[in-house]
Formats: sequence, structure tokens, C-alpha cells
Amino acid sequence: MATATKTPKTPAASAATAAAVAVHAPRRAYLTATLDEASGELTETSRFRYLPGHPRQIRFDAKAGQFNINGMTQVGSSLSFIPLAWRIFSDDILNMGRKLWAELFYADERGAICAVLFHGYSVENLYRLIEPLFYDELTLADVVVTVQAVKKETTKDGKKATYYIAEFSYEPAELAEIVARRDFAQDFPIWREETHTGAAEMRTSHAYSPPPATTPARLEEAFTAALAEPAA
Repeated sequence: MATATKTPKTPAASAATAAAVAVHAPRRAYLTATLDEASGELTETSRFRYLPGHPRQIRFDAKAGQFNINGMTQVGSSLSFIPLAWRIFSDDILNMGRKLWAELFYADERGAICAVLFHGYSVENLYRLIEPLFYDELTLADVVVTVQAVKKETTKDGKKATYYIAEFSYEPAELAEIVARRDFAQDFPIWREETHTGAAEMRTSHAYSPPPATTPARLEEAFTAALAEPAA
């Protein structure tokens, strides 16, 4: 979601003032400041785009070992990202019955806020990643997580079948990128409407912040405002 503030140019503005404005530090780490030299106006634009409650849906196809956008556009067999929010929870969602799920939110390479879901053995593998992070005094928000689809085989009734699970690894993330995502998650409600029932049994979460059920009007306003904004 883009956010903009402007500082008007005054007749008495000097070159020194313009230079000071040019090096103005954005109010939040996810904002980028741009100075219009002709008008003297300073604009702050978000690096990230997000419709509240409607992140881009990234799906893990455990049969094909591929990630895709909304079940259509293939994005490969691996993902790398810095999580900005997540939750591990048990719930009956997407007409799949009650399961243990991991839902991670992140910004993709174009700045779109995305959500990806895992269940089953993939959630167990995510727990295996969280343990060493804990002892290194880190969380998922401090690292670049790489998710790789790994092929597995099973035999049932004498027939072999293949499937894929997600395995996780990590490496340190740049501090500036960590802070940008932290600030963004503090300023916006990070959640996905399709997977939020209000009845989940939460195991652990970070920066997951669905709005109270009593504030639908605010969500409507935020959604409408986001749609009206020009692309960054």
C-alpha cells in the first residue's frame, strides 16, 4: 500500500534547504523518499503493496512439487523470502478439515505482500528450523528463509507413489530489510481473510494481526483507498 506525505516549497527556500530535504530520512523504513526538484515537494512511497486481508496467494502443490500464484502462474520449486508475519495453528479451513497449518507472510521481489500455507510434514520441518533459530537468538523475521520442495516416495498396496514436502533453510538477512518489514507489519493488519475463521487454535505467531470483528468499516475504507492508489 502506498503512503505519501508532501512538504511544500516556500518562496524563501534556499539551495541548502533543498539539499536537506533531499537527504530526508523516511518516517518508516519501508518508505522511499523522492524529491521533486521543480516543485520542492517530498513524496514518501511504500516499497510494499498490500490490500488488507487480501495478500497475494502463493500455493504449494505437494503433488507437483511446485509453488504457484493463485493456482495458475508457476513460480518454481523453491522460494526465498524474509517473513514479516506468521502463525502456526490448527483449524478447519479451505474445506480441508481440521489440520495443523503454518501460514507465512512476506514481500516478494516486486514488493507484493504474499501469503503461503503449509501443512503436514512441511509444518514439522518448519518447527525444525525454528529450533536452531531460537538458540541463535533469532526468529524467522531475522533471516532469509528458503523453502525447497523435496521429492518423497511411498508404497501402498504394492504401488509406488511420489509426493513432495517443503524443507526449510535460512541465512542471515540484511538489517535494513528486517527493519522495513518490521515497520510495515506494525503499521498494517497482516492477515488473510480466506483462512481466518476466528476459531483457530494458535500454536505460535508473530505480527499476525487480524482486525477485530467490530471494525469492518475500517477495513472497507483501507481496501478502497488501496485500490485508488497508483502503482509504486
